[in-house]
Amino acid sequence: MTKRGLAVLAIVGALGFMSIAAVVTTAAVQGRFGNDQHPTIANCGPHHPTGTVVRVTLSDRGGGMMGGANTMMVSLDAVPSVVASGPITFVATNTGALNHELVVLRAPSDGVGTRPVLNDGKIDEASSLGEASRSCASGAGNGISPGATSWVTRTLAPGRYELVCDEPWHYANGMFQMFVVR
Repeated sequence: MTKRGLAVLAIVGALGFMSIAAVVTTAAVQGRFGNDQHPTIANCGPHHPTGTVVRVTLSDRGGGMMGGANTMMVSLDAVPSVVASGPITFVATNTGALNHELVVLRAPSDGVGTRPVLNDGKIDEASSLGEASRSCASGAGNGISPGATSWVTRTLAPGRYELVCDEPWHYANGMFQMFVVR
């Protein structure tokens, strides 16, 4: 077997059976693996973002949905997490092995992480203020593929917001963050 084949098997073994499609998707989107035989981040993103730029890292650390929602280890990290009001471009990069997305919502009155999770593992996005979920493009789509970036620009007034990933069971497993606009 080639070194590349062994590297793919090692990655698949480390990520688990449910992530095989994500590894294949990453390789297909990027067309190759990097020199160190690990998936690399695609070179895509907004060329001229408007207003304040907030970099959002969407990631997962293995696991999967087998055995229930509580086995997933996912995270969302926005930097900076406090900005001035006005135009804000959220640039969301998926560094994990699963599809992710970024949804901007007003924070619930009882705090972030308190939204009801529906039977399908998602939350109600009806009050979404914007979404980045198209691989290597802006706006809403079918999820950000592993290694890809998506972005959305919105003008936000002062207040508290919640940034979330609403792929099934991601929110329930802690993939959200408070975001403050002053």
